[in-house]
Amino acid sequence: MPGGILQRLMRTPGLRRLRGSRALLVGLLLLAAVVAVALSAGLFYPGDPRDMAGPAGTWPGADARFPLGTDMLGRDMAAAMAHSAGTSLTVGIAAAALALLVGIAAGVLAGYFGGAVDDVLMRISELFQTMPSLLFTIILVVILGPTTASISFAIGITAWPQIARLVRAEAVRVRRLDYVDAAVTLGMGHGRIVLLHVLPNSLAPVVVAASILVAQAILSDASLSFLGLGDPNGMSWGSMVGAGRPMLRTAWYMTALPGGAIFLTVMGFMLIGNGLNDLLNPRTPVR
Repeated sequence: MPGGILQRLMRTPGLRRLRGSRALLVGLLLLAAVVAVALSAGLFYPGDPRDMAGPAGTWPGADARFPLGTDMLGRDMAAAMAHSAGTSLTVGIAAAALALLVGIAAGVLAGYFGGAVDDVLMRISELFQTMPSLLFTIILVVILGPTTASISFAIGITAWPQIARLVRAEAVRVRRLDYVDAAVTLGMGHGRIVLLHVLPNSLAPVVVAASILVAQAILSDASLSFLGLGDPNGMSWGSMVGAGRPMLRTAWYMTALPGGAIFLTVMGFMLIGNGLNDLLNPRTPVR
């Protein structure tokens, strides 16, 4: 009986599209690999990844103790890569969560109430969008100090306008539907209408945008770390790329390995976003 139920579930259109979305499946596999590395970093490399563990400049494969080699200070590249995965994921997810929280709240309020509320919130979002986001992020990190929390806040607070505009467009559409008019006629308060009707039905585009937002946040964090504005008490892929830049001619692996990790992680989130777009849009053929 349970097997028959499982077979029927797997034959549903949504799950058939999920199995057929190669982009989504590849993206999930890449993300699962990065998460597994981040979670197991403390188990396989319990010490401080910044400690000098061996001779400097050991190439990958030259010493069995250091499968990914060592950097110019003799630090284990594998340990640094593993611990940096957690830092990059933490910053990316935290920044995306903040951007989603602010963007969804602003978009729903602007789309539902309209008028002066819409004008004020959209002008604020335009103000944020007219400023170069990386420059604004750098200014905030310099003012607040380079910590993981401040970097996440700076990236998230500059990324919310795109989410707000997506949600606002959906909220404007939902506000004009019959069931919202019926709720108003029945005397339901604005707060309950927004929470029960407008908000849940305005989040469809956010599902796709969220994964792309995490990817953008990881790239922004890498850029800040590359510029020397990362958390000095931790390691990140961006800081590894920046530290290995002087050795690019003689030991290119010091920048190629963390750069490749950034590429695969960002690509994973982008593939998840593309796959979700295919999955949620029935008229789009899955790839």
